[in-house]
Amino acid sequence: MTTYIIRRLFSCALLILLVSMVVFMLIRLLPGDPLLMIMSPEDLAAVAGADVQAHLDQLRAEHGLDRPMAVQYMSWLTNVLQGDFGRSIVRGFDIGSELQNRMAVTLFLGFIAFIISNIMGMLLGTISAIRRGTIIDTVVTTIANIGITAPSFLVAILCIYIFGFRLDWFPIFGYQLPWRGDFSRSVSQSVLPIFVMALGPMASTARQTRSSVLEVLNEDHVRTAWAKGMREKAIILRHVLKNALIPVITLQGSMLRLIFGGSAIVETIFVIPGAGQMMVSSMLSSDYPVIQAVTIMLTFVAVMSNLLVDILYGWVDPRIQYS
Repeated sequence: MTTYIIRRLFSCALLILLVSMVVFMLIRLLPGDPLLMIMSPEDLAAVAGADVQAHLDQLRAEHGLDRPMAVQYMSWLTNVLQGDFGRSIVRGFDIGSELQNRMAVTLFLGFIAFIISNIMGMLLGTISAIRRGTIIDTVVTTIANIGITAPSFLVAILCIYIFGFRLDWFPIFGYQLPWRGDFSRSVSQSVLPIFVMALGPMASTARQTRSSVLEVLNEDHVRTAWAKGMREKAIILRHVLKNALIPVITLQGSMLRLIFGGSAIVETIFVIPGAGQMMVSSMLSSDYPVIQAVTIMLTFVAVMSNLLVDILYGWVDPRIQYS
């Protein structure tokens, strides 16, 4: 197991490195210049009579953007490995400090949404499989199909309109962590974003759980347990769920990526100061260092979640051996 984890950690580090290289190159090929974003109309007017290009070249040299791309990347990577993400070109803030605060919000909401989607998805999927063909099964299956196909931005807009404007039950924008302000207001601000983030993964988990439970229910050892007169609760808990969890756990790595990858949409719509919104605003202003930093952090969360899921295989099913 130890050898397997070390090998996977090495492959995760290599993957993060490759992603950082690709992102570093691609964002510089996109249209837009962050230096133009930091030049106010007064600055442009001041250099109107002079050589504007010369002024831009001077700014580019100050931010190290005049060096070859390979040299820029190695310099940036060296600083990141030392814990220094640099400063924003457009807004001038320290990226490390800002990203720490923003990632706390994204991780907090994301993991709560992940836990809720797992609990509710497995519960609904199990009930639907046990009560196959009943009205409960029909309702759960319909909701799951809607949850999988509905775009998160559309669900977010509908939630804002229904529960924010029409019913006035929850705030429709802003967020603060519960330990940094009013706890009750933080909870009310969390409800809609967490629901939107959890809906798709919950629906996928419910469908996968339903399929897995139905498959296990038809196996011989489960029929034997029924024939022995065991109670339904004991059969489900002892013989069905644990054997049905392997495909469901396999799905959870993708669900974590879906939640954190979709955080940009949810945080932008609900005006949540998280890493996703930070990514969107930095892309609109072509703020290279910020885009690189957020991408690295979200990639790190994604690859670590996949590693955790792989390790959980062995805990759920002892028959799985790592080499």
